Amino acid sequence: MKANASPTNALENHLLAALPADDFSRVQSKLKSVTFKLGEVLYESGDKMDYVYFPTTAIISMLYIMENGRTAEIGVVGNDGLLGNALFMGGETTTSRAIIQSAGDTFRMKAEDVKAEFALGGMFQQMLLRYTQALMTQISQTAVCNRLHSVEQQLCRWLLRSHDRLDSDKLVMTHDLISNMLGVQRGGVTLAAQKLAKRKLIKYIRGTISIIDRQGLEEAVCECYEVVNVEYNRLLGRGISRSFG
Repeated sequence: MKANASPTNALENHLLAALPADDFSRVQSKLKSVTFKLGEVLYESGDKMDYVYFPTTAIISMLYIMENGRTAEIGVVGNDGLLGNALFMGGETTTSRAIIQSAGDTFRMKAEDVKAEFALGGMFQQMLLRYTQALMTQISQTAVCNRLHSVEQQLCRWLLRSHDRLDSDKLVMTHDLISNMLGVQRGGVTLAAQKLAKRKLIKYIRGTISIIDRQGLEEAVCECYEVVNVEYNRLLGRGISRSFG
């Protein structure tokens, strides 16, 4: 992690951008821009949380860690939301690990500042609560998808979800990291990626996945992807997806 010498605009985060001008000005004064590298851990399960993070160009994955060390992604946060809901929902810790899935910038706010802003009520509080409900939908739908749908469908969902939160068609990601996110064996991810590449939906070269046919991925994905997007749109007034927004 490092301070960002050329900080991105906090308005690139959709939640912050939705605040009235006066509220945003007050909140902005309490934000600090930081840059994270791929794979950096923001916190581990059980850690005391000192900040809430509002990503702009970074993507953060929330992973559940089993006793045997295996992991599975339960939720993902990008410029559509925030990381650190527990702080304003009455808790100080979380049961998941937060890791940078895609390198980039975030804005962070100290725990005490978030709590003070939340206590004022108004639009800041409303946006955080609505986003929390949308995140709960994402987490529950991810659990259903991981249990009932094929690895290929899960990979499509994961790729689309990541693509929605980036300005680029290229995702820097290894099969090992994807398998940790999906909670499946690396071989299963490799086979699924090969099938998508054969259909000319993606291209995978040296740890970089390029989205070749976005529409084709949307046709191949399960309904879980759209369910989450529709709920986000209902609660926050805009879609996450490039297609459903």
